[in-house]
Amino acid sequence: MTEKNLIGYSASSEGHSFTQGYNPAKREFLPGKFPNATSNEVNLAVDKASSGFNIYRNISGKRKGEFLNAIADEIELLGDELIVRCCAESGLPEGRIIGERGRTTGQLRMFANLVTEGSWIEATIDTSQLDRVPVPKPDIRRMLVPMGPVVVFAASNFPLAFSTAGGDTASALAGGNTVIVKAHGAHPGTSALVGSAILKAGQNTGMPDGVFSLLHGSGKVVGQSLINHPDIKAGGFTGSQTAGRILFNLANQRIEPIPFFAEMGSVNPVLLLPSSLTKDTAELLTGSITMGVGQFCTNPGLLLSVKGDHLDKFIIDLGNALRQVNSDVMLSERICNTYYGDVDSVLSNVDVNVETKVETEKESNQGAAILVSVSGKTFINNPKLAQEVFGPYSMVVKCKNTDQLNDVLSNLSGQLTGSVFGSEVEMLSFSLSIDQLEKKVGRLIFNGVPTGVEVCSSMQHGGPYPASSDSRFTSVGTMAIRRFVRPVAFQSWPDSQLPDELKNSNPLNIWRLINGEWTKD
Repeated sequence: MTEKNLIGYSASSEGHSFTQGYNPAKREFLPGKFPNATSNEVNLAVDKASSGFNIYRNISGKRKGEFLNAIADEIELLGDELIVRCCAESGLPEGRIIGERGRTTGQLRMFANLVTEGSWIEATIDTSQLDRVPVPKPDIRRMLVPMGPVVVFAASNFPLAFSTAGGDTASALAGGNTVIVKAHGAHPGTSALVGSAILKAGQNTGMPDGVFSLLHGSGKVVGQSLINHPDIKAGGFTGSQTAGRILFNLANQRIEPIPFFAEMGSVNPVLLLPSSLTKDTAELLTGSITMGVGQFCTNPGLLLSVKGDHLDKFIIDLGNALRQVNSDVMLSERICNTYYGDVDSVLSNVDVNVETKVETEKESNQGAAILVSVSGKTFINNPKLAQEVFGPYSMVVKCKNTDQLNDVLSNLSGQLTGSVFGSEVEMLSFSLSIDQLEKKVGRLIFNGVPTGVEVCSSMQHGGPYPASSDSRFTSVGTMAIRRFVRPVAFQSWPDSQLPDELKNSNPLNIWRLINGEWTKD
């Protein structure tokens, strides 16, 4: 494990302040001090990323695929060292980290397959019609190309899958961009191990110096310096709305604004239709609310239903199920303190009822389940009640009728997910409610919980603001690559000078849209 900033294939430690790993379970610092990057190191990393980009962008998809597969291999070769360090820095159990490592390597190999095949570049060709009247039609050919150096901000709650070699990094590299990762301060050792694996893979597959760098330091200093650097062309972020909005604003206030893709959390409303108010549903939701101590951006933090005896019985069942779940260590002392502070803020409202509050010792960084309820009127009149509480928490909103339920839904801000529990027949009676929900989310789930994001081509992980900064894109799945590429059209270009993807002979044998028809010809 290198206790330095990784700037391309070189290591650097100019700084005099340090980031140190911390075990939230044992409440003790871990070995290793990682120097926070200086302004000179930031500039050096960007310079290398810029020069490396000029080479990397022209490397074939096949070789990029080899690089991504090699990263996955090197991460696996880290073996127990990575698992032990990641568990120590996050407080997460071994099984969770092993599973997350598998998701991380799976994402890398998914993108490797995508770029090796090559059709993702959306080659579109309209051949010339020189005899067209009154104006001849030129030959125009379009494809997607990389944007340039990308800065990725590692997330706290997924130290592997949304961090150094996570989805943002994998999709940016797959698109032909060079990447600088701003390591998260909660897991510097994990970041250093994975960063070294990426660079080893780069060297073994002949990638240019500067294809990847890893910098330690605060988001306020190092992160903002990276976003403000004129050679950075895009950014990716997973975290709080406060931090995400600051970085988003900086990206857009530059002389040359750049796209900044921020995933900023969600309360993930669950619409409970009458037939779903059962003990089985309560137990299913309990598992989702408490999974990972509630530290998921898809945690079901809002349960919506029409009040009545069935809902009252459901709340009792849900509370009983929650009390059976032991509290567990949260990711960091800061996150734990923020969780209970946000809960106290909710409970300061006299119209909020505590349904279940599992007792635990906050001083041990333990997060315990909390279930509250409010009336539909109270919820509508208090917008702060709709804000995310990051932890094993959920709020039941008791609506007096379907009209009020629809008002609650219409007043929600953008969300990552929305779930509907019930029967197909009931869906017809609640069609307006479901329509309102669809307007607010990026993913709709029927009779299932929102936690658990499948990594596949059809996945949409992103929703209307503030769930994400641009709801047109996803941060999970193969289509995440579209965030870090842009279209370029070649008009009347000599065939010999065209990219291989657009040449008449189709040397890459990829699917292309030619004069409105998909073909490999």
